[in-house]
Amino acid sequence: MSTPPETNTLPHSTESPSSPALPANSGDSKPQSPLSLTQRPRRNRATEAVRSLIRETSINPSNLIYPLFVHAGSDDQPIDAMPGCKRWSPAGILTEIARAHTLGINAIILFPAIEDALKNPTADEAWNPEGLIPNIIQSIKYEFPQVLVITDVALDPYNSDGHDGVVDPDGTILNDTTVAILVKQALAHAQAGADIVAPSDMMDGRIGAIRAALDAENFTSTAIMSYTAKYASAYYGPFRGALDSAPKSGDKKTYQMDPANAREAIRELQLDASEGADIIMVKPAGPYLDVIHRLRQQTTLPVAAYQVSGEYVMIKTAAAGGYLNEDKLILESLLGIRRAGADMILTYFAPRAAELMQN
Repeated sequence: MSTPPETNTLPHSTESPSSPALPANSGDSKPQSPLSLTQRPRRNRATEAVRSLIRETSINPSNLIYPLFVHAGSDDQPIDAMPGCKRWSPAGILTEIARAHTLGINAIILFPAIEDALKNPTADEAWNPEGLIPNIIQSIKYEFPQVLVITDVALDPYNSDGHDGVVDPDGTILNDTTVAILVKQALAHAQAGADIVAPSDMMDGRIGAIRAALDAENFTSTAIMSYTAKYASAYYGPFRGALDSAPKSGDKKTYQMDPANAREAIRELQLDASEGADIIMVKPAGPYLDVIHRLRQQTTLPVAAYQVSGEYVMIKTAAAGGYLNEDKLILESLLGIRRAGADMILTYFAPRAAELMQN
């Protein structure tokens, strides 16, 4: 006669009231009695139904912002440094936005790959009202008026020096000169129909200057998402390859934040909030979860976090090598960023993450 299978009182439990909890010690053949525990946290993990009922953090496609690279060419170009990402043509980006929108992604942010012939030391193309980004904004808003269009405001894609600011002959990044150009760039984007402008340059005073200029030109509804705590990080390499925007000399440590500092991010937050930022951002996200958490505790403003190109490539590479499960890691990494306090996440995984969330 076969022995019937054992059953547990609670699913996945290792003991029940009628069965021994632990083997005896020191060779004793008598079973030990169940532990006398008032609290058993595993009761709240016993089934998916109870786990979902008490889950503290949630994430859905509406929390995601999809970064998109665009260029003026007629073809969609795969980006070698970022597997699965492309430089979209003006036509191709509309198709990709349509795909993302059907998955529940309602916000995108644009990054331009600019031809070398259009770059110069003062980044004049950055505020050309007939330039690549203003034209793309108009096309997107015509086809998808319901999609939130965010634009990167910075000079590095347009600057022949590859810096976020104008470079003095002695190598100094000129703060106030740069801010004046950023104001023109933000106005060009607002005039084209951008919903949110996102200064990523880390120049002092640029939030206040942009807010004042937008309001003066009656763009009072155009919001500012400030890259409040943008670190001088080693995680940006693939992104700079995608846009060919790496500095030609020097580094960005005189304007982007020192990775060793967290309290300094609070100072930047206080300044940006006082100057009129509507949303603040931490970049990168994964290595700076503590900064996200600190800023979340210090402000009532919405907090964004950018899962940057290096984070993306690390996950893709580990999965391609068979070391990690890509889909599970995508969701876990995004959930961790949300748990730290981010209201929204910029991520290249946005479409795939949205598919996984729907399934």
